[in-house]
Amino acid sequence: MNNRCINSYIDAARGEFETVIATNPAQVAEAYRVRHQVYCVERGYETSDTGLETDAFDQFSRHVLLLRRDTREAVGTVRVVLPSQSPGVGGHTMPMQQVCDPALLSSLPMHRTGEISRFALSKDRRDGAGHAGVFMRLGLMQGIVHVSQEAGLTHWCAIMERSLIRLLQSTAIYFAPIGPAVEYHGIRQPAVARISATLERIRREAAPVFNYVTADGALWPAPAELLAA
Repeated sequence: MNNRCINSYIDAARGEFETVIATNPAQVAEAYRVRHQVYCVERGYETSDTGLETDAFDQFSRHVLLLRRDTREAVGTVRVVLPSQSPGVGGHTMPMQQVCDPALLSSLPMHRTGEISRFALSKDRRDGAGHAGVFMRLGLMQGIVHVSQEAGLTHWCAIMERSLIRLLQSTAIYFAPIGPAVEYHGIRQPAVARISATLERIRREAAPVFNYVTADGALWPAPAELLAA
C-alpha cells in the first residue's frame, strides 16, 4: 500500500474515530465489553455470562479504546500487558508464555517488554467503509505507542494471526517471527519487535503512518537512555 493511499485512508477516517487510553473503571469495563463482543460473540474463542471478557493478566495491563467520535461508541480495543514485579499468572509473566515455550522471550529485556494482547475490532460495531479497517488498526497502534512511551517500554511481544501480521505489514508495521507457530484458537505466530527500530522503519517507509501513530512525533521517541538499552 503506497503512502498516498495510506494518507487518504487516514484523512478520510481521522474525523470518525478517536483513540483513548482507559483511565477509569468505566472505560476499562467498556474495553471488556468490546472484547466480549469479539472474542465470545463473534468468534466464540472465550465464554462469559457477564457480558465482559476478562482474564488474570488484566490487572497488569493498560487498555486502549477506539471510539466513534459522533456516538462515543467503542468499536475496538487492545491491551498492553506490562512487566510486573509479581511472578505473573501461573508462573508466567506474559500471556503468550502460557501457549508458547517461555524461553522464546529469554533474549528480551522483560522488565521493558510489553505484550500486545486482545487486539479486537468488532464487526458489528463498525460500518463497511473501505478505509475503516486500515484506520482502526492504526488507531489501536497509536494507543499501543502511547502506552509504551508512558511505561518506558523498549520491546513488544505478541502472538498473532498471520493475517494480522500481513495487514500490519501493509502499513509498514513489522514484527519478527520468533519460534514456531502454535495452535491457539487457530494457528498463531509468536512475534517480537524492538519499538524504536520498528517506528524508525515506519518513518522511513510510510511517513503518514509514523506521523499518525506517534501523534506527529509527540508520543515518540522515548528518552535516549531507553533507546540505548
